[in-house]
Amino acid sequence: MYDRILLSTDGTVASERAESHALDLAAAHDAVLHVLYVVDEDVVTAYSGDEYVDEAESPEHGLEERAEETLSELRRRAAEAGVDVETSIRHGQPAETIVGYADDHDLDLLVLGTKRRPDEYRALLGSVTDRVLRLTTRPATVVKTEVGE
Repeated sequence: MYDRILLSTDGTVASERAESHALDLAAAHDAVLHVLYVVDEDVVTAYSGDEYVDEAESPEHGLEERAEETLSELRRRAAEAGVDVETSIRHGQPAETIVGYADDHDLDLLVLGTKRRPDEYRALLGSVTDRVLRLTTRPATVVKTEVGE
């Protein structure tokens, strides 16, 4: 049923449960797990950079380092589970980048994590997962995590 599954992760608590679910799905379906980490360009460009001495100390560097650590850990977990994995770091708007990646690779299922938050919070800020669900035409599984976790 699923040959190519996409897990979008940002290394947060909400992503951890989605990561486990995606690994289990990929193992059960003998699917290739694509793991995508999007470096949010809005976060990178929100800082003036005045406080940084060189590029190695910039927010972009920190986000890329976190991405590498997150993907490295997922490659390790996938190897232990016997799951073939392809990892990628992309820069851009998270929701649009996730949907574009899924379309470019003709993926069968998207697995996304989200935190359960009050409706008032979502009305004000929304979420990347909500936006992906509105933009994609592909099947998606949302794994929810309570805010307190």
